[in-house]
Amino acid sequence: MNEDFKIEIVNPEKSFLVKEDVSEVIVPAFEGEMGILKDHIPIISFLKPGIIKILSKSGNESYYVEDGIIEFKNNNLSILTSTIFNLADIDKSKQQDLLKQAEEEGNKPEVNDQSKYLIDQKIDVLRSIN
Repeated sequence: MNEDFKIEIVNPEKSFLVKEDVSEVIVPAFEGEMGILKDHIPIISFLKPGIIKILSKSGNESYYVEDGIIEFKNNNLSILTSTIFNLADIDKSKQQDLLKQAEEEGNKPEVNDQSKYLIDQKIDVLRSIN
């Protein structure tokens, strides 16, 4: 029996990724890390800064995201995000630039608690990328 489903990731510039042989996707949702398999119940959720892991027959991939919305229904996972990078393409200098920007943003006195939480999440994820 086929256990695959479709994923589409869209960012403001383009349709970033479309795959139809996906067996599992792990997303950094606000509720916590969420694993999605074929026939998962329909869901809409917000993404927090973290790593999206895509497991498929054509190979596993990991992407860094800062924000977004996911929707899963009828075995189609849609992810809308403003910021996404393939971890295989992030070099050390890009990682350090993103980390420096996040740390500077977090040190601003006018940052509210919600923004501070998201900035701290971003910093933790960026520091964990090898």
